[in-house]
Amino acid sequence: MTNNTGKTRKAKSKGLHRRQFLGGMAGVGLAAVGAAGAAFSLLTDAERNTAGAATNTATLTVPDLLEATTTDGTTTFTLAAQSGTSEVISGVTSSTAGYNQSYLGPTMKWTKGDTVLLNITNNLDDDTSVHFHGAHIPAEMDGGPQNAFAAGETWSPTFEILDEAKTLWYHPHALGTTAEQVVHGMAGMIIVEDGSDASAALPSEYGVDDIPLVLQCLASDTSGDIKYNLTGYLSGSLAYPVLCNGTNVDDTTLTFTATKTRTRFRVLNASPSDIITVQRGDGGTLTQIATEQGYLTSATEVSSIRLVAGGRAEFVMDLSDAVTLQAVVTTGWVRGGSGTYDFLTVTPDASDTPDDLPSTLNTIERYDTSSFTAREITLDQDGLEMAINGSVGTTMDSMATIMTTLGSSEIWTITNNTMLEHSFHLHDVPFQLIEINGEEPTGVDLGWFDTYEVVGGGSIKIAMQFTDFADDTYMYMLHCHLLQHEDEGMMAALMVMES
Repeated sequence: MTNNTGKTRKAKSKGLHRRQFLGGMAGVGLAAVGAAGAAFSLLTDAERNTAGAATNTATLTVPDLLEATTTDGTTTFTLAAQSGTSEVISGVTSSTAGYNQSYLGPTMKWTKGDTVLLNITNNLDDDTSVHFHGAHIPAEMDGGPQNAFAAGETWSPTFEILDEAKTLWYHPHALGTTAEQVVHGMAGMIIVEDGSDASAALPSEYGVDDIPLVLQCLASDTSGDIKYNLTGYLSGSLAYPVLCNGTNVDDTTLTFTATKTRTRFRVLNASPSDIITVQRGDGGTLTQIATEQGYLTSATEVSSIRLVAGGRAEFVMDLSDAVTLQAVVTTGWVRGGSGTYDFLTVTPDASDTPDDLPSTLNTIERYDTSSFTAREITLDQDGLEMAINGSVGTTMDSMATIMTTLGSSEIWTITNNTMLEHSFHLHDVPFQLIEINGEEPTGVDLGWFDTYEVVGGGSIKIAMQFTDFADDTYMYMLHCHLLQHEDEGMMAALMVMES
């Protein structure tokens, strides 16, 4: 695949897999481009998706597991947000940032029932915050914009882990700088463990048969300057590097030797805006075991796993022969990546015979929403400004505020009044999908979520219950997880009150 930098990028000839939007949109974000007055057009499939093959291999880097100390029943983790350099485009040095390192961050393991304390020091030059994406914790500890802290300061949230087994992640969430900080590398995975029978039956040895995969599609110019806003994305010739655990896979297929027959993969789309679909290169199925907010009712065979920005999923593979995993990248914003990338070849070197997967992984009782309080949420656009319920949420004062009460049950209709792609994310509690563009959910969409795609002109209905935490000062957030849209105002506040 040849992009407009002249560099050949790896892609198969299966096509762009471009999302077909409701309302006949053939591209993404053209309204914003027009509003900017930019002379720009999306490249054609032929221009961007020339067939090619990887010429290099490298061993998969597994993020370090962050060591913790436990004293008097509290488990303490230490993180430092810091700047550094890394190669986002192979052979080119970029200014980056990460946690405890130059790019990305270590994986944290939390256990249900434990109390954790995080001492997080800001060694950057700007304010930052650390949001624990998907965690059910008090609003004061959530890491949203109200929790931003200045350079040189240390923030020390502490809370009990109420979540069951799932894959979460952590990243900045300060007003106006979220996209900039995340695209430069500030992201890491969180694994929540519990004592359930399902967890005991599934692979769980980190780095051996339980493998994190942090996927990103970024935007960079040829000098390695990583772009994060509209001006940057529309500037000159850009490359759209695809990374797995911080390694560029444009022309490199990573390798992993599986020493157990069954391997569990936790995949996160940490891209600012692009959509990533994971599939097998041989056309085989993946055995999905979890969505973002926990196990499915049972292991489910799927042909692919589509993740919008911020989305996660878990799957297992039982292998007797090598399998190559592919990332299909689809532009999610005004401009972005595209194509199919062989990002990881898993080669078995095991002699064990695992037990059959449990017939039941989880019990998910579907909500009866007949008595739920109905609420309408709109995703809006006015020129270059994004909004929720008509309010441009670039400051805490300008945001729309959703008021609810502890113990309430609600059903929300999220309507996308734009022709743009959005990735709707709700803090605090998981939700069930009730409708997707007027259709009832099926298959893995019957699981629990905190982030879900809302296509241009489309809508979703979601249901949730607000449990455990109330606060009359600190708010949770609801927003688009296309990070540029969040920074441009598509964010609202959620306040859960006692009464």
